Amino acid sequence: MNKTKSCPVVQFEIGCRDAQKTGHFYHQVFGWELGLHESPIALNTGSLEGINGFLTSLGHEPHNYVNIYIRVGNMSAAIESVRQEGGNVLVGPLPISDGRTFAWITDPEGNMLGLIAE
Repeated sequence: MNKTKSCPVVQFEIGCRDAQKTGHFYHQVFGWELGLHESPIALNTGSLEGINGFLTSLGHEPHNYVNIYIRVGNMSAAIESVRQEGGNVLVGPLPISDGRTFAWITDPEGNMLGLIAE
């Protein structure tokens, strides 16, 4: 491990049974473009921004989890799109102390994701 430099998160991966169906969900809900590879399918989020994160101790289940958060422009519209495309809302939307709103959702395969809106 290199202790003199920061090591950024540069990629994420979402496991699923049906990559085409799951890719369709992410394209429809978030506008992500699907790559041409059969397996794995590359996801181009169109973002030029990096990824930052945080540690959370909820004090209740789930104690151990990893989640990615996707920034959306309109939380209500994103939640509606998630439901229309076969996903579910697990938590929220709820306000957080910095003025933003978050929700936890699942895609049609059951993968948990976070949404965050300004």
